[in-house]
Amino acid sequence: MTSSTRSTEPRRRSDATRAAILRAARERFAADGYERATIRAIAADAQIDPSMVMRYYGSKEGLFAAAAEFDLRLPDLTSVPPARLGEVLVKHFLARWEGDETLVALLRAASTNPGAAERMRGIFADQLTGAVATFGADPTLTARRAGLVASQILGLAFTRYIVRLPPMVDTTPDELVSWVAPTLQRYLTGTPPS
Repeated sequence: MTSSTRSTEPRRRSDATRAAILRAARERFAADGYERATIRAIAADAQIDPSMVMRYYGSKEGLFAAAAEFDLRLPDLTSVPPARLGEVLVKHFLARWEGDETLVALLRAASTNPGAAERMRGIFADQLTGAVATFGADPTLTARRAGLVASQILGLAFTRYIVRLPPMVDTTPDELVSWVAPTLQRYLTGTPPS
């Protein structure tokens, strides 16, 4: 056995271990949900010691961020009348947050775990910026507009689903759309400050 073969052996084992952990985590999170899935159960499914999960991913939140696949399922904004973009996006995001516990779990994890925060940044940067770019806004402002939309949507989600601030929890989705849509509309189509 050559020295180069010996040096790649631990990396192969490490890659295989990471892959086994991610497979087990995806299956366990899908079957049990974020809250009920445990590091011990995931490790048992991957046939490894729980300390290995912690070694590679640091925490349950970090593992979840690495294992979960997130699709914002954004609507095709090219078919939306420009004056309704804010309304359509707020309705869409409220429906997604209300109906998908994985997005809430990722938001919760992102508030304390750097890996989950990076994952959230990537999701919103890639998917939301791409959607904002499709409706013909000035390309030099696309990322800024998408960032402003993300700040509003993530703030709304954080106060409604994580902090559970009573006025935000008690407000109906339709009322939230009425309040938030004009702000998103301004971010998306308004004239930028000089």
